[in-house]
Amino acid sequence: MQKQSTSKPSKCLPGGFLPIMLCLLLFVSLPIFIISTSNTPYLQFMYSTAAGNTNDHVVLPYSLHNQISHLQTRLGVLLQQLHTENSESKAVAKFSDQLLGIAMSLDKLANSLSGQYRDPPTGKTETSNVEEDLSEPEEDEVEERSQGGKIFNSGELHNYTSTKPHRLDGKKNFLGVEAINPSIGSACAHMAWNIDQFMTYKIFATCPDDWDMAQKLLASGCDPLPRRRCFARSPPHYSRPLPINSSLWTQPSDVNILWNKYKCKGYSCLVSNETLNKRGFFKCSDCFVFSKQRWETPKNEPVPAEFTIDEVLSLKPGEIRIGLDFSPTTGTFAAMMREKNVTIASATLNLGAPFNEVIALRGLLPLYLSIGSRLPFFDNTLDIIHSTLFLDGWIGVELLQFMLFDWDRVIRPKGILWVDRFFCKKEEMKMYLEEFSKLGYRKLMWRVLPKTDKLGDELFFSAVLEKPLRG
Repeated sequence: MQKQSTSKPSKCLPGGFLPIMLCLLLFVSLPIFIISTSNTPYLQFMYSTAAGNTNDHVVLPYSLHNQISHLQTRLGVLLQQLHTENSESKAVAKFSDQLLGIAMSLDKLANSLSGQYRDPPTGKTETSNVEEDLSEPEEDEVEERSQGGKIFNSGELHNYTSTKPHRLDGKKNFLGVEAINPSIGSACAHMAWNIDQFMTYKIFATCPDDWDMAQKLLASGCDPLPRRRCFARSPPHYSRPLPINSSLWTQPSDVNILWNKYKCKGYSCLVSNETLNKRGFFKCSDCFVFSKQRWETPKNEPVPAEFTIDEVLSLKPGEIRIGLDFSPTTGTFAAMMREKNVTIASATLNLGAPFNEVIALRGLLPLYLSIGSRLPFFDNTLDIIHSTLFLDGWIGVELLQFMLFDWDRVIRPKGILWVDRFFCKKEEMKMYLEEFSKLGYRKLMWRVLPKTDKLGDELFFSAVLEKPLRG
């Protein structure tokens, strides 16, 4: 008969109902706490032999950074579980506080180690995927990531998102903060493998030709994207742009555009009738044809679906000076407004064609912006927002609300929202009109007309709305 053990059960946690891993985590984390409270002289001693007598800054292996980040993530998950399970237990609450202290010490350690990583010297290149696994993730890896495990493998991404303290410790800069924390979009976590690929490149070398992948990430909600430490590619035979008095209405030179990722390999393809269904874009078939006709005179209809620029500007003589065009566009609206002394930024993605490049080559301001992005303007600053061929029946009501309220935020009091040819099914129009009406804007111009180019079961809606004064 075996002798019964006389050892007492572990008192790490009173009650013994939490997983034993919490106890193990506590003991494993104890050295971390000791190291983090010593301002890292111990770590500097550990790695001093590797540095030798050279003047190089001590460089720690990036795997250490990954392990610390992994521990931080695990601690966060455990803290969340402690706060959601058995929250009434005093013992659990006490242990949770102890665990939080360890987490804070770990954060302190991570911050103190951030200065131990050296930037590559000028003239040399370093790859960003050292000690990274960028193979396609297995199903169990995806599940682990979704449950709070390690999300990103890219060392360069961790370099970018890690806290950047100022050179003067403990002092705030002109922004009123002691450190900068670069951010990426929360949806990037759902596209971790793609982000790891995006952040794999040689530092101080030419960036990969992958803007199309970057745009897919943006359009999917991974916005903002992380910055990269590489040089953007440029057209090899780039020529000097035209002066502004001629660039507005002159077809850009092919040599000033990188055509690699587009179906069309020259500007003539973008405007030729022979390539109508082969251009790679469809939202606005005549976008790359520079013509004033659409904006100056209504079409031959009893009541046109759109308003002219002169009609709209006459509503606010001399008051419309700056604004935004949120449309699939090559800048024709902005060019027309420029000739009337109004400055317009044109917000669009490259929807299968070089929209942004053409806007810039015309001497106008392109704003490379996704649908889900908050507008990069301060409150009550723009005189006008115009949108055409963008808002239509594809958009859900909740997304439309967030967009409209963001537009409302940046339009100044008594400013204008110009909705140009919004279209949807007849039975859906009432629902959309109610959303526009909820803004409480004054209706300066308002039209709802049949859209006759297809089956006849759709309607056009155009309006010029004035933002009210609000307390």
